This record gives sequence, structure tokens and C-alpha cells, in this order.
Amino acid sequence: MTAPLPIKTVATKPFADQRPGTSGLRKKTRMFQQPHYLANFVQSIFASLEGFEGKALVLGGDGRFFNREAIQIILKMAAAAGFGEIIVGRGGILSTPAASAVIRHEQAFGGIVLSASHNPGGPDADFGIKYNISNGGPAPEKITEAIFAHSKVIESYRTLEGPDVNIDEIGHSWLVGTKVRVIDPVAIYRDLMASLFDFDAIKKLFASGFTMKFDAMSAVTGPYAKAILEGDLGAAPGSVLNGEPLPDFGHHHPDPNLVHARHLYDLAMSDAAPDMCAASDGDGDRNLVIGRGQFVTPSDSLAIIAANAHLAPGYRQGIAGVARSMPTSRAADRVAAKLGVGMYETPTGWKFFGNLLDAGKVTVCGEESAGAGSNHVREKDGLWAILMWLNILAARQQSVKEIVRAHWAEFGRHYYSRHDYEEVATEGANALVAGLRAKLTSLPGQSFGALKVEAADDFAYHDPIDGSMSKQQGVRVLFADGSRIVYRLSGTGTSGATLRVYIERFEPDPARHDLETQAALADLIALAEQLAGINQHTGRDKPSVIT
Repeated sequence: MTAPLPIKTVATKPFADQRPGTSGLRKKTRMFQQPHYLANFVQSIFASLEGFEGKALVLGGDGRFFNREAIQIILKMAAAAGFGEIIVGRGGILSTPAASAVIRHEQAFGGIVLSASHNPGGPDADFGIKYNISNGGPAPEKITEAIFAHSKVIESYRTLEGPDVNIDEIGHSWLVGTKVRVIDPVAIYRDLMASLFDFDAIKKLFASGFTMKFDAMSAVTGPYAKAILEGDLGAAPGSVLNGEPLPDFGHHHPDPNLVHARHLYDLAMSDAAPDMCAASDGDGDRNLVIGRGQFVTPSDSLAIIAANAHLAPGYRQGIAGVARSMPTSRAADRVAAKLGVGMYETPTGWKFFGNLLDAGKVTVCGEESAGAGSNHVREKDGLWAILMWLNILAARQQSVKEIVRAHWAEFGRHYYSRHDYEEVATEGANALVAGLRAKLTSLPGQSFGALKVEAADDFAYHDPIDGSMSKQQGVRVLFADGSRIVYRLSGTGTSGATLRVYIERFEPDPARHDLETQAALADLIALAEQLAGINQHTGRDKPSVIT
């Protein structure tokens, strides 16, 4: 052990804007680079925790700009705070699901994940930080609110004076009495995936000539996908695209949706299409799945995974239940009903699944924003979802399109779309939601053409495990034919407000399963604008993104 480094106390003043959102604190990178900004938030995390002295903290991020510098700041502060060990991904790299896996595998006290997920990276783009608790999942609201409370009154933080730690070589070093252990960021996650899926069957699938393209989007999943898809499973070299994590994600927006990953959709619909196209996002927790000639919506993907999870060795005993975020389509509800297992509807934010998973109430969870996962970790997991699909394909010996169409024939099709209005004026967005809330009592019973409103509310969630209540989680307009319109302000952006409008219609008739989605939802889309006055409040005559 080297000589102890001096601990120093640094005077500081509060920043007024450090309330964590659904996925931690996200701001522009340059804001995090301000003196004291990151340190204030980190000290506020430590001030909100009890009993961590001498215990392990996991630390890593998605490799975006400022990731390495932030890790050095946190290492010194965590050592000064009294953690006994800090476990760091080599090069500062840990995907969000891998960080959760490491926390659980190492039985760590918790972890700090540096990411702004699917948001762009770079000096003029976004950065983020969040704290995950000992189960590997995002901190619950009682902790995030405590962090915010501390951030408003902070007067000083503690750190060490000394050189930076070498985080590029596997091994360990010391900061005062704190052991800093640098690990292979892929190994623990890779072993976990091998325990869940039938790698031999998937190898045979690739050996039979099955082809795929996985776009890591120059983000964190590249090393994981190369090791597992091309290494363990035998996918052809070059199956993984953009596999090197870059601080600015190659100037691309690392969101695997049909705007930023349009090239994959176009490839999947072309004559040169591989059997499957897939992608993950900046920190590895989202996924995109497209078969040859068949896009799979995230909502349908969750339902199909729930219906077929038993085909994977890690889920052969069946699933205990399914959970979905409220805006996610109700396709998974029909699967849960047929399986006779519990179905839970939660607010948006993966942290709401944690209690259900820990209590054994559910096995599979998902969100319409391209997130799916299971009880193997406490985060959504992009590569896990893609491996589950490969396992299902190998077991059923059918194409993606055949599996999707068979699912619709059995359970019906939920036409579903999300319309995002990004970076709108916050004042206008808040006025829009306030106007909708004022209409809630008068909407039921009203008819708009063939659409009759059956109920309208502002979704509130009562956690069945800890009894906590989360209110105002999204305005819902529910129609007698089972259709829905949902309005929600997202907490994942860093500029202005993002209004998300979710539109859903159930179609049981297989003869009507080939309609174009926006056409099938046209009357609901028009009514969504009418009810909320979207153009009036936002100045937008069309969404920024349609998924």
C-alpha cells in the first residue's frame, strides 16, 4: 500500500438545478464541467447514504465525453468518504446493465453510473450520473429526493489530493485505505448471459447460415457484442457495426429508434436484408429488433419475449409475472392473462420495477421506449433482449416475421405509436398538461366520432410492495373500444421539455393486421391534437420523432 494521500475539504455553494429525474441527473456536459458541479452532486449522494464505510462501490459509464475525468473525481471523493473498495470497469467502461450485474455479483453497497443513456455525447452534448442501490437498480425516489435535498444546502465536499488512478490496466491500487480494483468490464456480464441462454443452440443457428447486423452505434455495447455475438456465438466477423465506443458516439445520436437507426430499418426492408437487424443505445440498456421485412415494436417485443421466455434455459421454469410502464401498449397484458401470471402497470422509469423483481412478483419487464429486461439484473438490458430473440429464433426455427405474425394471430395486434415533441418551451408544455388535467372530469361519456371516452385520469401508482405512492405520472384518455391516448412529459432530456403522446388501438381481426400503423391510428392521432391543443401550446404542427 502506498503512502496515504491527504484528505481535503473544499468549500462550495449549492446549485439549484440538481434534482434527479427518472434516470438520474442529466445536463449539458459543459454544466458538469463547471467547478464543483459534479462534486456537489456526488457529495450529496454520499450524504444521503448510511452504512457504506468499508464497503464496495461500483463505478463506470458509457465512455462518453467527460467520462474519464468524472471517474477520477468520484474515485477520490469515494475514497475520502470511506468506501473500502471501488470496483471500476477498465477504461471507465461499464454498460448500465453490466454495472447492475457487477453490483449484484460483487454484493456491492451500490454503484455510480455515468451516462445520459440514448442522448448524444460530446463537449456540446449531454452527460449524466445516477446512483444504483445494492440490488443493482436505480435509487428509489426516497433516495433521489434526499440527494436533491442535500444538494440545496451543501457547503463543502471531501476529496483527496494526489495523482489520478490508472484505470486502463486490470489490477488494483490504493487510495488512502480504499482499494481501487479495475476489472474487465465484459467478463461478469458475459458469464451471466451464458447462464441464461442456450449458447449452443444459437451457435448452431449462426452455423446454419443465419445472418445479422448489430449496430453498437459507437457506444458502450460494442465490446460486449463483439465478445458475445462474434466471439462466443460465432456470428460472422463484421456482424457488429460501429463496435468501438467513442466519446462523441461518432457524431451520431445513439438512440436505436427509427430516426437515428433508420439505416437498419432500410437494410432490413431491402433485398439485401440479413435475417435480423438489431441495435443498442449509448449505455446499452435499450434495444432495437427488426427482422427481414418486419419491424418489431418495443411493446410487441416485450409481449413476445414474455410468451416465449420459457424457451431459454434461464427461464425454463416459466415466468412469475410481467410488468410494463403505463405508456407501453397492453400487448403484454394479454400474454400474462393467458399464462395466468401477474401483470403490473407502473410509472415510466426502471426503478419502479425493482420492488416487484426483488419480491419475486415478476420476471420480465419492459418499457415502450425500447427497454426490456428481466430479474437477472435491475436495469433494462439491450443485449439481453437481442440474445433472448436469438434464443427464441433458434428454438422455434422460424423467422422474426413468422414469430410476430403468429403472435398477432394468437393474441391480436396492438397498433401503437409514440409521437415526441422535443425541446418545446417548458411553459407551454406545462400549460398543455394543466389544460388536460382540467378536462379529466368532463371527458368521460363524451363521443368524438366513433370514439367514446370511457375514462380519463392522471395515472397514479401505488407500489404493492412498499406502499409508496407516485402521482401525476401521465394523463390517460381511455375509450370504450379499448383504444388509449396517453400524454406525458419526459424527464430524460436536457433542454426544454419533451412531450410524448402515446396512441394505441387493439385489433383482434387477423384480416386487419396488415394496416400501416399511422393510418390505423389516424383518427386517434387527430383527436390527440384536438384534446390537448398541441399546436397551440407548443407551436409545433408535427412531432419531432414518430416511433
